[in-house]
Amino acid sequence: MRVTLVHPAGFNFVPGQPDFSVLANRMAPIGILQLASWLEKHGHPTQVHDCLGPYAPPTIEENAEQVLATDPEMVGFSATTSGFMDAVDLAAYIKARRPHVKIFFGNVHVSSIGAPLLEHFPEIDYLCIGEGEGAILDIADGLADRDVANIIYRGSDGQPVINPRRARILDLDELPFPAYEKLAGFPHGYHLPLFSYEKRWGATMITSRGCPYTCSFCDRTVYERLYKYNSAQYVYDHIKHLRDNFGVHHINIYDDLFTASKKRIFELCELLIAKPLGVDFNCAIRTGHTSDEMLGLLKRAGALMVSMGIESADPGMMERHKTGVTLEEVKKTVEQIHAAGLRAKGLFIFGLPGETPETVKVTSDFILSLDLDEMNMTKFSPMYGAPIWDECVSGKEGDFIEDWRLMNCLNFVYKPNGFESREEMDALYNWHVRRFYDSKPYRRRFAKRLWAHRWSLWHIVRHLPEVIRAARYFSANKAQLEAAKQNFAPHPRQPSGLKPFLSPELQADAIAAMSPVKVSRRVKKPAAEGDGGLVVQPI
Repeated sequence: MRVTLVHPAGFNFVPGQPDFSVLANRMAPIGILQLASWLEKHGHPTQVHDCLGPYAPPTIEENAEQVLATDPEMVGFSATTSGFMDAVDLAAYIKARRPHVKIFFGNVHVSSIGAPLLEHFPEIDYLCIGEGEGAILDIADGLADRDVANIIYRGSDGQPVINPRRARILDLDELPFPAYEKLAGFPHGYHLPLFSYEKRWGATMITSRGCPYTCSFCDRTVYERLYKYNSAQYVYDHIKHLRDNFGVHHINIYDDLFTASKKRIFELCELLIAKPLGVDFNCAIRTGHTSDEMLGLLKRAGALMVSMGIESADPGMMERHKTGVTLEEVKKTVEQIHAAGLRAKGLFIFGLPGETPETVKVTSDFILSLDLDEMNMTKFSPMYGAPIWDECVSGKEGDFIEDWRLMNCLNFVYKPNGFESREEMDALYNWHVRRFYDSKPYRRRFAKRLWAHRWSLWHIVRHLPEVIRAARYFSANKAQLEAAKQNFAPHPRQPSGLKPFLSPELQADAIAAMSPVKVSRRVKKPAAEGDGGLVVQPI
């Protein structure tokens, strides 16, 4: 079957503002690249279309026409919450032009809501719940819908049919490397966040799936709590593949928890030290779960910067939303990172339930006291499959605007009761960001690293007209921007009040019921045995 996989552009900024986000950061859509290589491995010609790519046209219609030009028999969309309605608009256009084309939707938004999406969006034929490799391959292979685990489809009566969950892929080394070669403009038209790298070209990697922890704000409906990872040798070979075939010399590893398996990290670092590839990388660690030895090995292996999810400096907020992390551990970990010669980046969330102006100021003071090399503060956006979802939509502790396009961590869709308005939240957010980047320690570090950051500076110079246009737009249109936020109309087709597909309790039950399997070993059995006539054989 001919398959085209699409990464929709989505809504990447705030109301009233043009999308300048790709000026600072344009990352390859790893999810669909992984599916593309998997389908190709099994004999299905696959194309990739990135609506945020360097050569993508600006409109829904133009992007849809480019997808249709690939002559697909099935089109698969990987859509986040903020990108979902863009994907729907693309799918509707494609279906109107070629009704026979199958439309397949996956990613976290689909996994967390499930069947109601079929009821609201007739252009969608299949919803994928969980990992996509097995489900999309079964459909491409022509299996009957009833035999495909991990999907929701319409039965003969038009009602959604929810098939059983497919067991997780346990050996991620079975998966071929993502099909980077199918991405127009890669790697030269893509770039990592500015000033996060010293070498070019850059790329991203994901070397594990799942997370054993349960933070209040995290959606785990795709990979649940089962943590699996690529072997050290696979990761080493993947890095070498990117270097040798695409000229990549810096990689951002976007695992939820890269260092969860210390044995794997030690093996990978030893490989990179014994047989250097000349490639730098950034990764994430968990505060309190590292050591001087591990950090020293990461530095010798080529690590430039490590990130830590801290979220808040208010003890009550931390205990409520990220248990197991203390401020003392955070301070110690930052000291260890700097002692190892690495850069330290802190990750924070502004606007969780319970947040107040006072907790924000406490967090801001703490951030400056840490002497971080880099900082990212996200505007909290509730996720349907997160443990905190019901609390956010209840209205008891805050006000929530359920506009999917705005749920991109760039808008305050949730306002805790501790704030009078979203304008107050925006003002405090901007105050903190300016405070951090105007601080003398940050400016001194930045000045010392100007030459190291020459490729980021060159990127800005190359796009100077767009940068100047963006700066002028934001400085000259503050009143209009505020008005646009207030009057931003929701998408006419977006439903609201949908319930998450699985509660955290049901997720845990599903995980406990899983048996070890290999995704690629499929055996037919009589339908009378249940399971729709398809079984995945244990290993």
